[in-house]
Amino acid sequence: MIVMSIAGIDPSGGAGLFADIKTFQNIGVYGTGIPIALTSQNPYKIFSLNPIEVSYIEEEIDSVLDGYNSIEFIKTGMLYSEEIIKLVSKKINEYNLKAIVDPVMVATSGGKLSKDNISDAILKYLLPKSILTTPNINEASYLSKIDIKNKEDALDAVLKIGKTCDVLITGGHLNGINTLNLGGEISIIKEKLIESENLHGSGCVFSAAIVSYLALGNDLKIAIEKSFKYVNNGIKNGKYGTLINKNF
Repeated sequence: MIVMSIAGIDPSGGAGLFADIKTFQNIGVYGTGIPIALTSQNPYKIFSLNPIEVSYIEEEIDSVLDGYNSIEFIKTGMLYSEEIIKLVSKKINEYNLKAIVDPVMVATSGGKLSKDNISDAILKYLLPKSILTTPNINEASYLSKIDIKNKEDALDAVLKIGKTCDVLITGGHLNGINTLNLGGEISIIKEKLIESENLHGSGCVFSAAIVSYLALGNDLKIAIEKSFKYVNNGIKNGKYGTLINKNF
């Protein structure tokens, strides 16, 4: 099974494209990767960001899908700009891809990874062509225009975002309360929070794991359940301020 990630490069290896490829490989699928930007960062700080030309990103996607036309499932991470979001949305439609969207806007360290108002472009162009989005509460607040402070706010947000795309608001910043809307069916998945500094890239790894389990034949609900277990194991066994699954 072959999958794809479209995301930025984190040279420290803990998030972005490198983390996605590690996750794909560890779960047992072959990962391809389309870099959309270079960053200078580590788990604790963003130094700078250099986006790749949109025309070259298009060539990257076309070249991979020309060689691996069996790719069905992809994930997107940090996409940086409206122009890149429009391109990726066009390619999802063109190649009939099933996309999991991790709407990355801010790094775990707090550094910005996108232009202002990028949430509007994600909501308008990308989510309607995707099968699931996995925002944290800050990203979900941008997408829904709801200031999420508690469980009730998260429920309101999944209902609003769910009108466009199935959504899982991850609960790492909400006492482990993950709020899921699959096809209009709302559920709460409560996970025990793990005290750890190894959280860098957790959202990237989670969405990459979902793609991997989908490619292996699991339905979306089971893929999500397995991905929670995968990420929790990585947090428990992490080093260097990032996730390391015990199977590495």
